Amino acid sequence: MADLSSYQLAAALPTGSGNFGLHGSYIGNSAFNVSAVGLAYARKLSQVDVGVQFNYYQVTIAGYGNASAVNFEAGGILHVTDQFQTGLHIYNPTRASIGKSGEEKLPLIYSFGLGYDASEKFFIGTEIQKEEDQPVNVNIGLQYSFDKKLFARAGLSTATSSFFLGAGFMLNGCRIDVTASMHPSLGVTPGMLLIYNSPQKN
Repeated sequence: MADLSSYQLAAALPTGSGNFGLHGSYIGNSAFNVSAVGLAYARKLSQVDVGVQFNYYQVTIAGYGNASAVNFEAGGILHVTDQFQTGLHIYNPTRASIGKSGEEKLPLIYSFGLGYDASEKFFIGTEIQKEEDQPVNVNIGLQYSFDKKLFARAGLSTATSSFFLGAGFMLNGCRIDVTASMHPSLGVTPGMLLIYNSPQKN
């Protein structure tokens, strides 16, 4: 469905004082859409990676104008071993409201995840997510690398009873992924992911 098209763009800049990030997202169409811009900062503290992101969130409805809100999210990843990681993330802990009236609030979302590198080629991870006033959602995903340039992945989400398949490859510092998810009501949704890593300076 074209009305549910979703786009995301992110950039990260590592520095000696930590890592800075910029994130933008857009979903919907000209009649109704939701967009957000976020500024993030993260750094490594021994075995723990911590980060925080501040967001500007906006809803636009044709004929009614738009409403906006400012909120933040934070998270951390604990590297228990070189192969096993666990993480926690919280979105909108202050329960920011949309617009001047404040009648509609953005949801409070908690997420807890586990990741395991079974080998250099195989990774499996799971996330337990609880959104305010919604049932618990469990996401499970795995990825297998055939070599350093070619890999495939699959996963499922219990909240929507949907699953996805994907494949990708690396080419001159650029990662290209193609995916397809299957929803019981919406059918097949295609997707594409492009990641570029600039060459490291010696």
